[in-house]
Amino acid sequence: MIEFRAHGKLFVAGEYAVVEPGQPSVLIALDRAITARVSEGHGAGSVHSAEYGNLPLTWTRAEDGLALDREHHPYDYVMETIDVVEKLRGERGIEPRFHDLRISSQLDDASGRKFGLGSSAAVTAATVGALDRFYGLGLTQRRRFMLALLATIRVNPRASGGDLAASTFGGWLRYSAPDREVLAEALATRPVSEVLDDADVWAGFDVEHLPAPTDLRLLVGWTGSPASTTKLVGVVRRHRDGGYASFLDDSRACVDDLTTGLRTGDAERTLGALRRARGLMQRLGDSVGSRIETDRLTTLCDVVESAGGAAKPSGAGGGDCGIALVPADGDIPSILREWEAHDIRHLTIAVHDPEGPLDERP
Repeated sequence: MIEFRAHGKLFVAGEYAVVEPGQPSVLIALDRAITARVSEGHGAGSVHSAEYGNLPLTWTRAEDGLALDREHHPYDYVMETIDVVEKLRGERGIEPRFHDLRISSQLDDASGRKFGLGSSAAVTAATVGALDRFYGLGLTQRRRFMLALLATIRVNPRASGGDLAASTFGGWLRYSAPDREVLAEALATRPVSEVLDDADVWAGFDVEHLPAPTDLRLLVGWTGSPASTTKLVGVVRRHRDGGYASFLDDSRACVDDLTTGLRTGDAERTLGALRRARGLMQRLGDSVGSRIETDRLTTLCDVVESAGGAAKPSGAGGGDCGIALVPADGDIPSILREWEAHDIRHLTIAVHDPEGPLDERP
């Protein structure tokens, strides 16, 4: 039995802008994860997950790829990941094998409620990692990320890959995305191994670890309403106008300031950048007529700011989680009591430390 864990994520800053190639963002990997377990299969492959129903999905091989019979889309990310890994396996001359894949998750609660912690990305990253070990591909962290992004854009062409970066690399991250349209075109016409080796198609992709703040405590609150990232990002893209370029410039400046605050251990600069990031999301929502910051997210943020911290929606907003940084000597119990009084659930989440340095290059 081979086991591989991939961690959930939350955006700290740079949401929406990060969908543009080369635009920076800051994310954290979480200490909650999805685990993929792979064992040898016989006659067919299968995917098991309690999140997708009681019956496993089974698959075999056809001349043009995987053959399967399914009706429910939650398996899409897993199956595209298996297919891309299978293509790479074949290109490397490794003998095909069937496998049984079992997926379990810590990214939701016992009732199955999702918190917007990047489960699709985590399951993709976990599947890549498990199959890398199963076939002995010897992929580096960066190659695992790249392979996961290639599989993801076959399901969601607009995905930035930031959540995949957090799931793959861990810790506090500064991340910018490659041009996914260029990647998709390359993947459609060239072998996977060639796409992985072509630095030009990955232009704009960058990732680096940032130091965690030492004088600030991270808090995460869930507002109880799920949000559709794909839908909200689509709304913003449809309403891009002359102000969008200014938004991108402001977002880059904000992320740069946050990055500097984290690198230098400047708590006030870090908090100031997070407050500016909230303001950017508020103005973006107003400009496109979309409720990025819901009433409950507003309450979450205002409670934190009144206690001397900084907070904002994490990710696309519209519900799900808010993320906060609070001075370590602040009145955190008071914040949590106020959240509870407004039906905001405090998630006991910490940052998952990276396993090693980012010393690999594509």
